[in-house]
Amino acid sequence: MNENPRNFPPVSTVASSPRHLLWLALPLIVLVAAVLWLLQSDPLRGFDNGAPPVENLTIERTVLDEDGLRMLVRAGGSEPMTIAQVQVDAAYWQFTQEPAGTISRGDTAWVAIPFPWVPGEAHKVTFVTNTGATFDHEIPVAVPTPKVSGNALVSQALLGAFVGILPVAIGLLCYPALRGAGSNTMTFLLALTVGLLAFLLVDTLTEALEFASQSAAIFQGSVMVILTAVASFLTLVAIGRRHGSPTGLALATYIAIGIGLHNFGEGLAIGAAFAAGAAGLGTFLVLGFTLHNITEGIGIAAPILKIRPKLVHFVGLTLLAGGPAVLGIWVGSLAFAPHWTAIALAIGAGAIAQVIVEVTALLARSENIRPDFARLLSPAAFSGVTTGLAFMYVTAMLVKI
Repeated sequence: MNENPRNFPPVSTVASSPRHLLWLALPLIVLVAAVLWLLQSDPLRGFDNGAPPVENLTIERTVLDEDGLRMLVRAGGSEPMTIAQVQVDAAYWQFTQEPAGTISRGDTAWVAIPFPWVPGEAHKVTFVTNTGATFDHEIPVAVPTPKVSGNALVSQALLGAFVGILPVAIGLLCYPALRGAGSNTMTFLLALTVGLLAFLLVDTLTEALEFASQSAAIFQGSVMVILTAVASFLTLVAIGRRHGSPTGLALATYIAIGIGLHNFGEGLAIGAAFAAGAAGLGTFLVLGFTLHNITEGIGIAAPILKIRPKLVHFVGLTLLAGGPAVLGIWVGSLAFAPHWTAIALAIGAGAIAQVIVEVTALLARSENIRPDFARLLSPAAFSGVTTGLAFMYVTAMLVKI
């Protein structure tokens, strides 16, 4: 049989043909020539009607210390922009900028204002550009920005351990009691895992989009979140399916990774709120976070009930799922930027979506070789998903302020 009926040249011959390479280079040459012509001839000057350029300024970080205010700003206008004046509470103040001069599109600069801010009070900062455009930034509650110190890091680590590591460990402590679960109980627990992960997926995407809306327009917030989540999902599916569908300890590890990425994003938000003075976590809220996250440990335990993991595996799963909360609080309080938080949460959303797919596949497959998706409609499965969603929704009320 003729394997090349149309007598096409072999792929290797086509790829190495000089004529083929020339045709590949031609579009690039035309593009470069068009860009050079646009820059040299400036055909857009005929549309200039004297209107000022479009300007956008995003305040990504605010630092309050004994020297006054320092703010990290990012330019997003159509042309390089210049900060001409700064107002604080409607009064003009001197300021210094590093680096000085104009700020190019997408670049950042630190603006220092020697303003004697008052602890506990609100302040409003207004940036005025040389074109007269103004950009406001609210400081709802003025508190000193945390500095790197041993005591601060220890306190933040204890908080992160209490809201991240402890609840996961408590959930995993249910493992011995669940070991003797029957078929219906196993179905219920796996469906419970799907329910709590479905809630985390929606919650994570919502938070990611919220932080994306606070980021500079140049990052295209919502598009950035969706693309990052999809890339995370596809990457983890490709990795997880290298040797077939993950089960047992491998699936539990993926669940812990997804939950850990979610907890890292939550930690970033908590740390940033502390740094901005917008969060006052009382005992009730800390307990709310702990109760809200206990089910995560049960979800991690569900796929490993039929095996006997070692103690080190339980420790590793606990740290993998809860430990990122500590790291998130550290990073969020010391180097917060809304677009990085949005990206972290989007990665977590993709990981959670991948785990939902794998746990659902395991639930449908159960003890059968071939999937039986009718199992997903059984009373045990339906009640498990409903219970997971309801528990996460009700306990989330304790932490929403």
